[in-house]
Amino acid sequence: MSMTTPLTRRKTPPSNRASAVAEPHRQSLLGELLRDVEDYLEPNEVGVIQRACAFGAQVHAGQQRHSGGPYIDHPLAVAAILANMRLDSHSVTAAILHDVIEDTPVVLDELASEFGHDIAQLVDGVSKIGRIEFDSREHAEAENFRKMLLAMSKDIRVILIKLADRLHNMRTLDSLSHDRRKRISQQTLDIYAPIANRLGMHVWTRELEDLSFRQLYPKRYNAIRKELDKRRGNHTKIIESTRRKISTELKAVGIESTVVGREKNIYSVYRKMQARRVPMSKDAGHLCNSCHCWHSRPVLSRPWGYP
Repeated sequence: MSMTTPLTRRKTPPSNRASAVAEPHRQSLLGELLRDVEDYLEPNEVGVIQRACAFGAQVHAGQQRHSGGPYIDHPLAVAAILANMRLDSHSVTAAILHDVIEDTPVVLDELASEFGHDIAQLVDGVSKIGRIEFDSREHAEAENFRKMLLAMSKDIRVILIKLADRLHNMRTLDSLSHDRRKRISQQTLDIYAPIANRLGMHVWTRELEDLSFRQLYPKRYNAIRKELDKRRGNHTKIIESTRRKISTELKAVGIESTVVGREKNIYSVYRKMQARRVPMSKDAGHLCNSCHCWHSRPVLSRPWGYP
């Protein structure tokens, strides 16, 4: 492991033209974020988030991402990811401020004075994780590193903010050099996607895996994606038909259920192909209640002949 910052920030001031182009995009990000939080947070909490947006824009002024866009766009996007998950106001606020300690002159005490101890501690926790970069691909070391990250974060919200940060970084990775994209993608696949999966953040897990796989093995990614695209229409019909049949059968025997069907993500298909040396295969759904699972088994056996 080494103590480095995964994604550097350029501190050259943007040109007037770049600022003019970026401003509508930033206002769009801000508007989307505020609309999301207004749906479920109290007005005073939304006010703190607005204040954090203004504070972040001020202290990150002049900083750019490698894409050339204003750096503040990144924390706003991270906050929007968390708001979409309806996380609490402190998590969303800390997401907006998550790089302030690391990349600006602002210190922890100042942040605590401005936004409170809880938000400052969340930002500090994310900053500590951000200083560590995992270099090894050895499975045992990767597992130890995942355990260390979880142990370091006494508050699970720190991990959620870091995962959202990594997710947005992966979505916007193309402006980096080839070597850095590969390194960050491997780290994401080894460390962050498994943590997301362990926490039950399966939507994030699948996206992190697919984004990493696309960077690491673009030809394999495109081949599988093309095959899935060809089959998607038929698979969607089969999944929906099967879902309805299962729901009907379970309801007939008095089991209330929510049956959800989905196609495997691209990386999951690739892993199954590698493990079984077979082409595409369908995914099986799952039921939550263990007692109902056992009672559901004979119901499911009838139409599909499961043993």
